[in-house]
Amino acid sequence: MSASASATEAKPSSRIPKVPFWAQIVAGLVLGVLLGWIARSQDVDWLKETLIQVGGIFVQLLKLAVAPLVFFAILVSITNLRKVNNAARLAAQTLLWFMITSLVAVAIGITIGLLTNPGAGTGLTPADGKAPEGQGSWIDFLTGIIPTDVITPFTELNVLQIVFMAAVAGIAALQLGEKAQPILSLSESILELLQKALWWVIRLAPIGTAGLIGKAIVNYGWDLLGKYATFTADVYIGCALVLFGVYPLLLATVAKVNPLQFFKGAWPAIQLAFVSRSSVGTMPVTQKVTERLGVPKEYASFAVPFGATTKMDGCAAIYPALAAIFIAQIFDVQLGVKEYLLIAFVSVIGSAATAGLTGATVMLTLTLSTLGLPLEGVGLLMAIDPILDMIRTATNVAGQALVPVIVSAREKILDHTAYENASASPIDGPEDAREAAPEKAVVAAA
Repeated sequence: MSASASATEAKPSSRIPKVPFWAQIVAGLVLGVLLGWIARSQDVDWLKETLIQVGGIFVQLLKLAVAPLVFFAILVSITNLRKVNNAARLAAQTLLWFMITSLVAVAIGITIGLLTNPGAGTGLTPADGKAPEGQGSWIDFLTGIIPTDVITPFTELNVLQIVFMAAVAGIAALQLGEKAQPILSLSESILELLQKALWWVIRLAPIGTAGLIGKAIVNYGWDLLGKYATFTADVYIGCALVLFGVYPLLLATVAKVNPLQFFKGAWPAIQLAFVSRSSVGTMPVTQKVTERLGVPKEYASFAVPFGATTKMDGCAAIYPALAAIFIAQIFDVQLGVKEYLLIAFVSVIGSAATAGLTGATVMLTLTLSTLGLPLEGVGLLMAIDPILDMIRTATNVAGQALVPVIVSAREKILDHTAYENASASPIDGPEDAREAAPEKAVVAAA
């Protein structure tokens, strides 16, 4: 080897070190808090408007991909089940564990609410609330599943109707067999395209975080936290108990795997969910980390999209339980055993109404209308909602990755080697997890 070649090899690289994605997110969070405080305390109008616009644009970009992403993800995921033995059993197990974890989460929410009385001593009165413009009811929920046409669900972003149409199309494609293959190939290509485009939006999350956090501080300031301190703490404590108590317990006892390894592998999805506040927007990352944790791709491509639209332990279980107790105390309405059972029922059956988008207003109005509580109570919680939605969505997404791991472990199709080797490194594109976890045949235990 020549001296010049050796010198070239010995020369230190001048490349700028790549900043980890989690560090970019934290930097965006800190920057948002700082800019929001400056804009509000110094009354800097242009900075206020900039933060509001940046946060709004980021959320709008996420929403832009939601309708087609949900449709093609559900359609492709259902047709992928044809590659899985005992597909019906896997689907039933997935739904069962969705329901079990939701019941546990709502029980924790009710217990915390009864112990802490979050609506007491806030200084808030019924006059502080106002009814939302839109609301959820069981009639709306049931009749709203079937669309009146195929265009409106996409223009109005009615995720439940989009899921219905995608499910019908997927089942029809399964029945047609080979005749539907051209449509399936096109659908898979479109899904890949949508996921690639969404990755570009996801890479903007640090900037979006700064805008969203700054916007929350500009609009509401710090004084608001005083009135909602107990309720905010309750939501975060409830979600933390589910995230770091219930989920590890299920992983250790039911799946019989290392819980710490789960959080290590799922971390990229959990952190993105926290800042984006969108389960559907996080779905491509959730699916990739789930595959990286050893869940077969064919099953993960069904379970994760299904969970992203129906599995909401944070938004549809813990939060509405605590919110119902909070609002009942503000309006001086007594809740009994029947009402608490109704909260649990709504949480398990009505969680699809949350749609995996930012916020949980529809689910909350559905819960309140079922209990007969004043819908004006929703207005009391709107101001604090962005702060609560971060931990709620992180809990949602962790649960959406957890259930496929549990079901795969129970059905003996989990790749334990991949699970133990899953890292917390960010997934930089749709291809990453695919390279890390080679595809293998999926055979559910009989």
